[in-house]
Amino acid sequence: MILKNFKLALGFSLFLAAGLYGCTSYAQTSSEDLAKEFGDQAIDEAKIQQLTKTEKEWQEQLDPLAYKVLRNEGTERAFSGALWDNKKEGTYKCAGCGLSLFSSEHKFRSGTGWPSFYQPIEKGVIRYVDDSSYGMQRVEVECGRCGGHQGHVFRDGPAPTGLRYCINSVSLEFDKKEK
Repeated sequence: MILKNFKLALGFSLFLAAGLYGCTSYAQTSSEDLAKEFGDQAIDEAKIQQLTKTEKEWQEQLDPLAYKVLRNEGTERAFSGALWDNKKEGTYKCAGCGLSLFSSEHKFRSGTGWPSFYQPIEKGVIRYVDDSSYGMQRVEVECGRCGGHQGHVFRDGPAPTGLRYCINSVSLEFDKKEK
């Protein structure tokens, strides 16, 4: 029994470590650096009207996993989301409010198990927030309209930005491009 519990604990620890490794980077940055560089200060209040709801309204709108991720800064399991391997052309929108956040043109295969993008669809749709949870220094990305947690951004992505926006599938809705 002790050996079985040890194996379960070891397996879970390895799984957790692998998941955290997929969305971490040794290249450090801050939310202030990214805001200056990529414009979260440029949120146009007339264009992106802020959306506020009560926690009860969010719970009624979102399924439990989406609520956990978008409103409580949770993370879905790697390789479990519907969009991590999506190759279709279109737009990725916030699952909380529908704001367009990312384009398939900026999506790339990072191998982490989460949808990855090298830039947002336009400046000002993403907010950057310093995150020191789990003993790591990271930069959280939130929807510029509703503040919903999307994921994190790291400086280990491809050109032209060198960034990797590591985003939860459950935080996004996908609108397929019509031909």
